Amino acid sequence: MRVVFDLDGTLIDSAPDIHAASNAALAEMGYPALSLDEVRSFVGKGVPNLVERLLQASGEDPTGPMNRRLTEALMARYHDAVALTLPYPGVRAALAALAAAGWRMGICTNKPIGPTRAVLAHLGLQDAFEVVLGGDSLPERKPDPTPLFKTFEGLGNGPLAYVGDSEVDAETAARAAVPFAIYTRGYRKTPVAELPHDAAFDDFADLPALIGQIAR
Repeated sequence: MRVVFDLDGTLIDSAPDIHAASNAALAEMGYPALSLDEVRSFVGKGVPNLVERLLQASGEDPTGPMNRRLTEALMARYHDAVALTLPYPGVRAALAALAAAGWRMGICTNKPIGPTRAVLAHLGLQDAFEVVLGGDSLPERKPDPTPLFKTFEGLGNGPLAYVGDSEVDAETAARAAVPFAIYTRGYRKTPVAELPHDAAFDDFADLPALIGQIAR
């Protein structure tokens, strides 16, 4: 039995740290700070997209000469951006319940693998997951289904399900044709009803039973 999770906006609320790192990088480049809500809306498609959106919001060409400089400034801070990040309520108990029930777990995120491992270690969650793929682990990133397939492959055989929070996760699951449970308190902007999903939940206490119902 296999369940794969997205990370930012699904298991952890990392937006405050990404916001702080983004604003520090922008300040280094001479740009004004952006709001937490604005930066949160940029999260989910990986660092290249985040940098482009930050530049666009700052009135710059998103793919122009400032792209490389801002990427370097952001990544210099991203690996240590863990102090403000917390798991969502009930995550630890849900992971423990799934493990006790025999589920093998993995993470498939567009967050770079370095910061991914750093935040999992900071929160003491690294041992819960047998396979962890980041946005730079493969040439492809979500919503391409390849990273999700690779994560499932590393977990062996058996029923499977994917858990995420965003439009990117919903598209990834649909393209992979795997059962999808959406966490409704994450970083999603589109109404839940407009996204393909097999189940929706706002309380991690409900997740272990939910996964058992939708996995195939």
